[in-house]
Amino acid sequence: MRFRDLWSDFDWTLFTAILILSAIGIVEIYSATKNSQLEQSAAFRQLMWICIGIVLLFIVAALDYHMISEQIPLLYLAGIGALLYTMAFGKVVAGSQSWIVIGPFRFQPSEVVKVLVIVAVARYLSELRNVRYLNVEQMIKAGVICGIPVALVAMQPDLGTTITFLPILGVGLLIRGIKPMTLVVMLICFVLALPAAWPFLGQHQKDRITNFVNPQQDLKGSGYQVNQSKIAIGSGGALGKGVFKGSQNQGEFLPTRHTDFILAVIGEEMGFIGVALTLGLLGFILFRIINTARTARDELGLFMVMGVFGVYCFHTVENVGMVIGFMALTGIPLPFVSYGGSSIIAVFMAMGMVISVRRRRYVN
Repeated sequence: MRFRDLWSDFDWTLFTAILILSAIGIVEIYSATKNSQLEQSAAFRQLMWICIGIVLLFIVAALDYHMISEQIPLLYLAGIGALLYTMAFGKVVAGSQSWIVIGPFRFQPSEVVKVLVIVAVARYLSELRNVRYLNVEQMIKAGVICGIPVALVAMQPDLGTTITFLPILGVGLLIRGIKPMTLVVMLICFVLALPAAWPFLGQHQKDRITNFVNPQQDLKGSGYQVNQSKIAIGSGGALGKGVFKGSQNQGEFLPTRHTDFILAVIGEEMGFIGVALTLGLLGFILFRIINTARTARDELGLFMVMGVFGVYCFHTVENVGMVIGFMALTGIPLPFVSYGGSSIIAVFMAMGMVISVRRRRYVN
């Protein structure tokens, strides 16, 4: 492949939207952490991770996604090994043993494994030929591919990351084809199984759920974070208080404001305009991903791209929902915007796969 071919076929529109969104994130991460002694270098580290992510995006985009698929068995096993290593020797953060410490940096392998699972599920489903509806055996096999890493992440335990794997399987099965009655039965079983999971949840997870059901029950305890988030967003008005001038943010009333609740900081300091710009860019990226899926030259590309869409659409909806109190707290970051090297690396690699599929849409 000639180097100039990569530049000419590259999706610069998608890449520009990603850069603008990432820039917004860096500015607000700096605003959220400039008064904190522990996280003063967070914005610089975020910039560093974004630069690494951009390099990885170009590398993945330059590769033929079929080659990535061919190597996925070994990559998948390596990912499982990384999760097992994390369970044995990882660092515990916020009650979850999901981090590997490398010098001054912490890395969460489950985020990158998520991208590997997208490719693994896509490869399996694309190899099912002349199938109108999946049978039970085929659904179980797809479930096992996704379920092994899900089980390992759940045992860390990291409920938030665990549920972000599920859209990969759900979107893949829906596109491949499920009998309507089978889908209804699966949904009923899922709903009925939810109460059975209650005894296995940690106390902080139970508190998040009960607080979601009754937001006013503990505003100074388990409901404090969401309540402060609502205050921050509501006080921003249409134009915001100005960058670096948010009282909830600068006064450090809002916990995890540079990670999971970065949208609340944007709402307070940039107002409705800032939130609309941020969500508009995210929406544009998601629709661009769908457009790439529509023009994919084969089913492998289709399933890979829609797997990416499923994961990061869920990330966006869940993060926005929990920030405004419409969904329970899960610790899921906002793509491209929230602070976190692992999530940045994963989402940039995923976007590289999307661009790889788009670049080859006209190849015979």
